[in-house]
Amino acid sequence: MFFKCTRTDDMELQETKSLIDSQENKTFDYVLVANKPDGDGDKEVFQKQEDFIQELETKNITVTKVVEDEKIFFGLHAPSEMLDDYQYLLKVSDSCNWSKELEKTGIQTTRIRILHFILHNTTSNKKYLEDLIGDGVFETMFCLHDKKEQEELERKWARWSAFWKPQEHSLIWEYFGEKVALYYLWLGWYTLLLVPAAALGVVVFLYALAFFNTSPLIHEVCNSNITMCPLCDKRCKLWNLSDTCTYAKVNHLFDNEGTVVFSMFMAIWATVFLELWKRRRAKFVSKWKVYDWCEEEEELIMEIINNRSYKTKEYKHSYWRSTLVLIMVTGMMMVIIGLTFAIVAFRVVAAPLMSESKWEFLEDHANSVAVLLGAVLHYLTIQIMTKVNKFVALKLAEIEKPTSLAARERSFTVKMFTFQFFTLFSSLFYVAFFLGKVNGHPGNYLRISTFRLEECHPSGCLTDLFIQMSVIMVLKQTINNFFELLVPCLKTYMHKRDGQKLRQCSSCHRKTSSNEQSSVKPSDPCLHQDLMTNYLMSKSDSFSLFNEFLEMVIQFSFTTIFVAAFPLAPLLALINNIIEIRLDAKKMVFYEQRLIPRKTNDIGVWIQVLEAVGVLAVIANGLVIGITSDFIPRLVYRYRYGPCANGQYNTHCMQGYINNTLSTAYMVKNTPNDFKPLLRNNFSDVTPCSYRDYRNVEDYSLTPQFWLVLAVRFAFIVLFEHVVVVCKFTAAWFIPANPIKVKNTRMAEKLKRLQKEFNDRKSKSTEV
Repeated sequence: MFFKCTRTDDMELQETKSLIDSQENKTFDYVLVANKPDGDGDKEVFQKQEDFIQELETKNITVTKVVEDEKIFFGLHAPSEMLDDYQYLLKVSDSCNWSKELEKTGIQTTRIRILHFILHNTTSNKKYLEDLIGDGVFETMFCLHDKKEQEELERKWARWSAFWKPQEHSLIWEYFGEKVALYYLWLGWYTLLLVPAAALGVVVFLYALAFFNTSPLIHEVCNSNITMCPLCDKRCKLWNLSDTCTYAKVNHLFDNEGTVVFSMFMAIWATVFLELWKRRRAKFVSKWKVYDWCEEEEELIMEIINNRSYKTKEYKHSYWRSTLVLIMVTGMMMVIIGLTFAIVAFRVVAAPLMSESKWEFLEDHANSVAVLLGAVLHYLTIQIMTKVNKFVALKLAEIEKPTSLAARERSFTVKMFTFQFFTLFSSLFYVAFFLGKVNGHPGNYLRISTFRLEECHPSGCLTDLFIQMSVIMVLKQTINNFFELLVPCLKTYMHKRDGQKLRQCSSCHRKTSSNEQSSVKPSDPCLHQDLMTNYLMSKSDSFSLFNEFLEMVIQFSFTTIFVAAFPLAPLLALINNIIEIRLDAKKMVFYEQRLIPRKTNDIGVWIQVLEAVGVLAVIANGLVIGITSDFIPRLVYRYRYGPCANGQYNTHCMQGYINNTLSTAYMVKNTPNDFKPLLRNNFSDVTPCSYRDYRNVEDYSLTPQFWLVLAVRFAFIVLFEHVVVVCKFTAAWFIPANPIKVKNTRMAEKLKRLQKEFNDRKSKSTEV
């Protein structure tokens, strides 16, 4: 950035001092807002305001009071001495690796960051600023946008027409700081690498579509005369397998040989993406001179600037607190799993009830509609639980009592992501690994109350997972983007409505003359308009960027974990992200109050979260293909039970597969729930029907084919996961985390700095 870590000569110090002093002409670094006192009842509030302002002034912070209608704006400006102290402490810290070059734009962002920290750690009458805001002493606080820089950001980055252009990461870094810049750097890189994943996903989909009309499995279902057993106990009737022709066609699009290859590709892609991201991140943080940056160390520097007698917080570990957090996390998990059970119960109950409907469509497609409604209900549950998860995660982070803001942020991030992950994926895990696997068999069905558990479609279970996943992913992305657009539009409307009361200014820049320095006339119309414009913007806080990261990491999880069921997920993610980048850019630059610039050298604990998701993607996709998909049963049939295995090469090798996966049961006529084994059947009062399973007709015992398929499933899962894991580790080893150029540049800079320090020391010794 703009300060030097090495010893500077007099001329360099003079230039640095001159540059810092020139920033005094900028109006405010930070703004506190309060309501005007009204009558004698507000005397106590006014006194608390004065006490807090006086406390800030004792720290040499310049405070300018500006009155606008019913609001009082306290403009805060950090003195150059405070920046000198910050510079010196960084010079003697372990996290200092800045170059000699000065960066003019860094001074304002550093002022904002220092004042933000001081405001949140200053007490008046033993009350922090958050407490005073809660008591109504102050209303809010924010830092001002710079109009000139806003215009430059819009021209080069924050506009819809620039979606096809590379992002201006240097401009983002100069205006918002490293933390925001790294978010957009990561999001841009993630979006770019989604291109090959989306392209291959489309190829896999087109491959399935190409053989759509020639698949013997589809023809076998659509031309079947097989009678299937009722799907529920009440009023459910026997039905024909051919009624589900459309379902079988959809299932073929997402359950074929191509999805196996695509799943392996995506698991390896996740590793390659993360390894290439580490290289890209290293290149930019080295360029921004924060490669060895330590957030905890900067926080200590801020503490000293705020309070010279500050004593560091000691690291402590409490088994009681850890146990309490563990119990509460477990309890939260049980609540989330309970909600998943409620959604399952809804689907179990809804299907038979809709089958009794007078509407022919609902009666014929009761199961599919129940799955669709269950997915929508799951989405609504996600929206509600997001707020609950955030509240609980914050409380748990407070219970742990971390010693620094960075540690608290890591703790909150891990807990919030864990809760959100279980909220979003628990229902998908049920559909993927339990649906149709634990429902029992005729005469011995498992139930929730009096309702039978759901069964898989005779063509396979993967379509249910596809419906659940696609509905949640599409709704989440479209509705979230809609609200991200709607809220700024409403704010713009409010701004225009309230702006009619403001005095217009033809040329409004937040600068003052050199003799005024940081003192601004309260009657300045430009300043009034600036203050009101920023005040009316949406509030931004530490969660603003966190929410964006959480949204994208959840999307990354959807794109990788269950991609075997939805090869088009990377394409949807790519389209969403192209919109998301410019949408977030416009929102941060024009519709939200300016984010506090934060210095960092990485995306934080999110990198560990992404690596964990990558490992889970290998496990989940292996299980989806091995357990949920019909890939293994089809493979066993082709090479063990099918026509080709029996020497009948004049027909398709998969001919008769659907019939092979069905077992026969005998149902007492007009009694859907009364099934009897073959040995006790009186054929005059029973009706044969089929159901999906490998069971003997005599006593419903499992056939040898079931055990063979099960053994091959487990063998495939073990083989798939070991092969993909080896490929992942090979890719991680093959791609160095740091580019050679970055390593050489950093080593040369260190050598140059050490040589200069050594030569300066020798020069001083010679002079003495």
